[in-house]
Amino acid sequence: VQLVESGGGLAQPGGSLTLSCAASGFTFSSYAMSWARQAPGKALEWVSNIKPDGRDARYVDSVKGRFTISRDNGKNTLYLQMNSLEPEDTALYYCSRGWTLGGPRGQGTQVTVSS
Repeated sequence: VQLVESGGGLAQPGGSLTLSCAASGFTFSSYAMSWARQAPGKALEWVSNIKPDGRDARYVDSVKGRFTISRDNGKNTLYLQMNSLEPEDTALYYCSRGWTLGGPRGQGTQVTVSS
């Protein structure tokens, strides 16, 4: 199982970023997938998840209406579109296999929101 996140960087408050997660080593279309994040000094936090067919997705309350999870099963890729970014969104973002955290995850991509 390999999960490689990309797309992080520095964004201004109110800005947008799109994260990607390239998956390999397993049948991507058979698994739910999740995004999680970890801010400095804080515990790992679940952010969003999506069912294998992409028809059902959930979000932590703090990102509802601002973040959108999606997937392209033909490209074995998971996405997280992040709009209206806030400084509180600053964290290392991970993609993870499974509906809940605990499965394999990547190395993460850093998102920093600052003016």
